[in-house]
Amino acid sequence: MLDVRKAAVRGLSISGVINPFDLLRFRSLLAENHGLISVDLSFDRDEENRHLIEVSVRAEFVVTCQRCLDPLPEQVSCKNTLAVVWTDEQAAHLPRYLEPLIVDEQSCNLWNLVEEELILATPQFSYHDTEDCKKRIEAFSDPVSVDDSGDGRPNPFNVLRQLKPGEKH
Repeated sequence: MLDVRKAAVRGLSISGVINPFDLLRFRSLLAENHGLISVDLSFDRDEENRHLIEVSVRAEFVVTCQRCLDPLPEQVSCKNTLAVVWTDEQAAHLPRYLEPLIVDEQSCNLWNLVEEELILATPQFSYHDTEDCKKRIEAFSDPVSVDDSGDGRPNPFNVLRQLKPGEKH
């Protein structure tokens, strides 16, 4: 927990590296428990004395390909400027280039902040390149056989043809 007002007044900057598996809500999106998240947070105030947090996240982790269900390395990066506010009314009056960060107290949980930014930056659906997935899927499927109509077996739908008016064989 960090007091965002004091951090903004002091112009504090924080950098660090996080294991993606340490973020509880983000963990459910992962296919493997290794990766790396680099985070840079800069606290400042603007000319209107708003408390701002500049968030920069770069992450490498492994998710599941939604097509072939194999592990897929993913790289995500995002940058955002958040304005710290305490009410919805304050958030509504922010300029469009600022995203609100509504906090209940003066302190803010930085892990939750980073986790939310990372979840928002991660694609909802991740896929290998189409050709890679086709190769993986074909390896697990039976080869497609060409149906030859001259195999001597009677067509089961021939009985239905006899029921049509005007066609009797």
